Amino acid sequence: MVGVVSERGESTGQVPATGFPVETTVRDALYDRIPLAAPELALIGTPAFLRLDRIQQLGFVSRVWPGAKHARYDHSLGVLHLTRLAVAHLRVTPGGAWITDEDARVAVAAALLHDIGHYPFSHAVEELGPPIVPHEAVGHRLIAGPRSDLGPILRERWGVDPARVAAMIDPAERELPPADRVLRGVLSGPLDMDKLDYLPRDARACNVPYGGVDTARLIDSLRIAEVDGGATGERRVVVGAKGVSPLHSLINARQEMFDNVYWHHTNRACMAMLLRAVQEALLAGAVAPDELMDHDDASLLALLSADDMPPPTRRLTAALRERRIHKRAVEVSARAFELYARLGNLYFDPAARREVECRLAEGLAAELGEQVPPEAVLIDIPKPERWRTDVWVRFDDPPVGFRPLMPWKEVVGLTDDDFKRYEEHRRLIRIVAVAPYRDAMAAAWERLVMPLLGGVL
Repeated sequence: MVGVVSERGESTGQVPATGFPVETTVRDALYDRIPLAAPELALIGTPAFLRLDRIQQLGFVSRVWPGAKHARYDHSLGVLHLTRLAVAHLRVTPGGAWITDEDARVAVAAALLHDIGHYPFSHAVEELGPPIVPHEAVGHRLIAGPRSDLGPILRERWGVDPARVAAMIDPAERELPPADRVLRGVLSGPLDMDKLDYLPRDARACNVPYGGVDTARLIDSLRIAEVDGGATGERRVVVGAKGVSPLHSLINARQEMFDNVYWHHTNRACMAMLLRAVQEALLAGAVAPDELMDHDDASLLALLSADDMPPPTRRLTAALRERRIHKRAVEVSARAFELYARLGNLYFDPAARREVECRLAEGLAAELGEQVPPEAVLIDIPKPERWRTDVWVRFDDPPVGFRPLMPWKEVVGLTDDDFKRYEEHRRLIRIVAVAPYRDAMAAAWERLVMPLLGGVL
C-alpha cells in the first residue's frame, strides 16, 4: 500500500523532470519515498483518481494470493515516479537536450493518469469488446472531455494542454507531435515504465520469485537516437549496451508472471464469471455500457447483485462474493490445433462465446436429465498477448561484428516469434463449470463440444 506522509522538513528541492517544488512524500512498497508536488497532488485528489484506490491492480488474483490487494492507485504513483526518473535522465543525455519543460510535464502527467479510465477487476469487463470501449478511450474522455475535473488542473496547474496528455494515453484520436511520439515510448512499448512498475510490484504482493528487473540500470541505459538514419530517420527511445540484459529480464519477468500469476486458473475462472455476469446485464438492458466506467470493485459487485439484474448475473455475482468459483473441467493447449484455434477465435466474438456456453449447458442438461443453469459452463480464453521486442541498442564502442545502432533482437538472437511460441504453448483455454457439474462436464466434453465445431465454432 501507499500512504501519504507530510515531510515538509525533509522533502526539499524539486521533483525530477517537471521541476515542480516538492510538497510532500509518499512511502511506497517498492521505491520507499516518492516526492510529490502540488500539481501532482491536485490530480491525485480528484474523485476520478481516488477511484483507482478502490480497484485492485490484479483483480481476482487475491483469491489465490491474499496479499495481492494493492490498487491501481499505488501502481499509478509508481509509474509516475519511474517516468519522472526516465524523462529526467533522457533530458541530460546527448540526444535528449531538445525535450522541453512542457514536453516533460505532458509525459509525466500521462504517466500519472495512464490508468484513469480503467474498469474494475483488471481487464475482464474490457474483454467484452464493443459497446465496451477500451480503458484508454475512457481515460481520454476523463482527461479531455467537456466536463472533466482533470482538464482544468492540467491546464492551470501543469501548464499543458489536456488534449495532448489524453492523446499520449490514447493516440487513436489525434496525431502526436514529434516530441510526444518519442516520449510515448517511455509510457507504452517494449520497455515502458508501466511494465517496469507493475511486474515487480505484482510479484512482491504475491510473494513470488518472478518479476525481478534491474530497474535502475535499465533506466540509466535509456538514450534517444535516430533510428534508420538519413532524412527518413526517426527519433526513438533506445537502450545502451548496459540495458541489453535488464531488458531481457523485463521480458522474462513478464512471461513468468503471466504463466504463474495472471493466467492462474482460479483468477481466470473468476474473470470468466464476471465477464458473463456483466454480459448478461448488458444484454438485458439492466446496465448501460457507460455506467460501468464509474464503478470500483465493490460498487460493481453491488450493482450486479441488485434485484433488477437478470438471474444469471445475480447468481454469478453471488458466487464471486461467496468464493464459489467455477472449476476446471477441460484444459485445451495449442497442441490441439484445430480445437484450440476454433475456441480461441471466440475471444474476438463474445456473443458467439456466450452462445457456445449456453449450448454446452443445454447439452450437459440433456446428459444428466436435469436442469442446468445457462451460466453453469463458461469458456475462459485469455487475451492473446503481443510480445514486442522492437527496441534498438546504441553501442558507444560496438564489439566486432556489431553496428553502433542495432535492433535488440539481433543483439540477443531472439525474435518476437520466439516469445510468441512460448506464450502460445503456455496459454491454455479452459472450460470451467459450477462445482457440482465439473466431473460430468469433464467426462462429456468431447460429445458436447465436437458437434459445435461445424456450427458456431
